[in-house]
Amino acid sequence: MVEIGRKIKQYRLQLDLTQEELAQRTELTKGYISQLENDLCSPSIATLQDILNILGVSLQEFFTEPKFEQVVYTQADYFTSKNGSGSSTWLIPNSQIKEMEPIILTLPKGASSEERYPFEGEEFGYVLTGEVEIVAGADRYKLKAGESFSINGTRQHTIKNTNKGESTVLWVTTPSNF
Repeated sequence: MVEIGRKIKQYRLQLDLTQEELAQRTELTKGYISQLENDLCSPSIATLQDILNILGVSLQEFFTEPKFEQVVYTQADYFTSKNGSGSSTWLIPNSQIKEMEPIILTLPKGASSEERYPFEGEEFGYVLTGEVEIVAGADRYKLKAGESFSINGTRQHTIKNTNKGESTVLWVTTPSNF
């Protein structure tokens, strides 16, 4: 529920206006502004529009509640899915609504990721553990732990584990499309 009075006061204070100054500019009384801000009365739509015009806020902006943006993700948020003969751990759930999509690719010995088909965008990877090979057509790129890659999304490719044990890669694509 929108607390109209609280929001009016918040916008008024952001503009460094007193109740009296807002009242004068809207041709209302200081007492009425005080009652509004304390949610003791409700303005008509026309009065609210007049107040919001002075405050520089549209009706839509005024009634739009800010969306919660999750900033920190923990292991409880992650989920894992199959990726070729390995697995992907999704580090940001619902990342398809974001511009980038990070995963941890885990490849057991001899495993490969799914074939990545061409798309409009790019990919970045950082080898966390082990050794991998990126196969893009006739081109092969070998990387070991601590090395990274950047590849244009228009190049069809796959990632293979060339290590004697498991390899892991932090893999980010933009736009999201894993």
